[in-house]
Amino acid sequence: MRSGARSLGDVVGDERAAPLSAPGGCCALIDFGGWAWVAELSAAGLAPATVHKAYQTLSKLLRAAVENDLLAVSPCPRTPLPRIDRQEMRYLNPAEVAWLADSMTARYRAFVVFDAYCGLRLSELAGLRRRHIDLIERRVRVTENAVEVKGRIEWGQPKTRAGRRTVPMTVKVSAALAQHLDEFVGPDPASLVFGGADGGVLRAGSFRSRFWVPATKKADLVGLRIHDLRHTAVALWIAAGANPKQLATWAGHTSVSVVLDRYGHLYEGHDVDILDRLDQLADRLQLSPTTPTQ
Repeated sequence: MRSGARSLGDVVGDERAAPLSAPGGCCALIDFGGWAWVAELSAAGLAPATVHKAYQTLSKLLRAAVENDLLAVSPCPRTPLPRIDRQEMRYLNPAEVAWLADSMTARYRAFVVFDAYCGLRLSELAGLRRRHIDLIERRVRVTENAVEVKGRIEWGQPKTRAGRRTVPMTVKVSAALAQHLDEFVGPDPASLVFGGADGGVLRAGSFRSRFWVPATKKADLVGLRIHDLRHTAVALWIAAGANPKQLATWAGHTSVSVVLDRYGHLYEGHDVDILDRLDQLADRLQLSPTTPTQ
């Protein structure tokens, strides 16, 4: 339970995760209730997306406690969560993606293009190796991640089966990545695709301050977050006609309902396109009524 408390502390801070690491922490969870803890996080000013992430971590911890007979039941399934405001998500159009890539230092231009169309998490980008890239089939295997926790790098795999996935690339993205591999990545299959400027692992804080923030300012995209490239990829997939099942698979979400909850508003207006295609289908088939036989 203590290791779970530490991971939760990385999300919301050690003080707010303290009830988990105290003696009898699991019982305390039942006493104060998941809903009260979520309300406390919201009242403290944490963004709804952060509260959701903390809740997911807490929920996994409680499920493990139930499976190990430390709790009779988990309170998390009954816990209402704050609504994630759409304003928290920012999407770039293809022209803005190109502007941002052009504004980035040469080593990380492909980083922008790749993630804006493939939608990996930052930890997944940091853990991506040459052997995970298939330029012939234009596929990327997401099987490893590298997370910076209080100054140290922790290597692992995506936590869910859905997170361990294969993501397709467009021809142009594959070409940009191929050029990047030739110029900046060593021939060893274990070489990191997007390593740090010093040759080591990409560290989020250093990357943001040295490269990301200056590039967003130059591209007139101040305030854009690295994670917004992931949102951009989902938005572009939807615009290209991808269905919710494809989105969930490519983005590594555990269910279609998560995709619809976060990105369902981007499907507004798609019903008109579907009806237009149905009309076109009917016109091509030139359907005519048949006379029933007597």
